[in-house]
Amino acid sequence: MGIIFAILPLSILFAIGGIAAYFWGVRSGQFDDLETPAMRILFDDEEQKDKNDREA
Repeated sequence: MGIIFAILPLSILFAIGGIAAYFWGVRSGQFDDLETPAMRILFDDEEQKDKNDREA
């Protein structure tokens, strides 16, 4: 029974930390654009391509 008094406040602290991290992510714009980063890998970087062409 005594372990409940240790685990309950610890779980509440973890929940508060998770909620704070979520709100920080929302305010900093982490969830603004979910589509573009996943598609960015499909396109070549023009800068990198030009750099490789100059070396050859």
